[in-house]
Amino acid sequence: MQVPLYNQAGQEIGKTELNDNIFGIEPNTTVMHQALIRQLANARQGTSSTKTRGEVAGGGIKPFKQKGTGRARQGSTRSPQWRHGGIVFGPTPRKYTKKMPLKMRRLALRSALSTKAADGQIRVTEDWKLDAPKTTEMENILGGLSLQSSTLILLSEANESVRKSAANISDVKTLRANYLNVRDLLNYDFVVIPLSAVKVIESYLGK
Repeated sequence: MQVPLYNQAGQEIGKTELNDNIFGIEPNTTVMHQALIRQLANARQGTSSTKTRGEVAGGGIKPFKQKGTGRARQGSTRSPQWRHGGIVFGPTPRKYTKKMPLKMRRLALRSALSTKAADGQIRVTEDWKLDAPKTTEMENILGGLSLQSSTLILLSEANESVRKSAANISDVKTLRANYLNVRDLLNYDFVVIPLSAVKVIESYLGK
């Protein structure tokens, strides 16, 4: 599929070809959802922990006699209804990790990219050249591309000038193309992909 190619000033300078097997497939929303749930689950630490009545300290003696006090009978001060007592059905450390076949993960990325391309939310540009980090220059570039909403910028390799230029702009994120994931693709409205980043994406999603 052919899409417009923009320069750093936001001017359309021609057309470029994108791989139809990556940017032009019929999106599989079921796999996209499964990949998103997997990514969110794998990001959970699972370190929340509480103690049951058998784990909290104390409670070895009956707090008061069984009869004659007018109060409800109690056998331990570590019962759940007591202050500093145990917790019933509380969280314990666990793993939330979910597995997903590599082919399905790649299909989810292709589906997300194809959805963005079909909605006109992908901007392919020439490789950016910034001599030094400058927020104003980054704002001018994004403004020239008519990106007034949240934007994900994909980079072929680490570029500190671009990363730092975008760091202070709200709703803008830079990401290495080989770290592309479904969560970021769905969280941001627009995706900016320089030509070198397109090659990186096609190198592992085009297989």
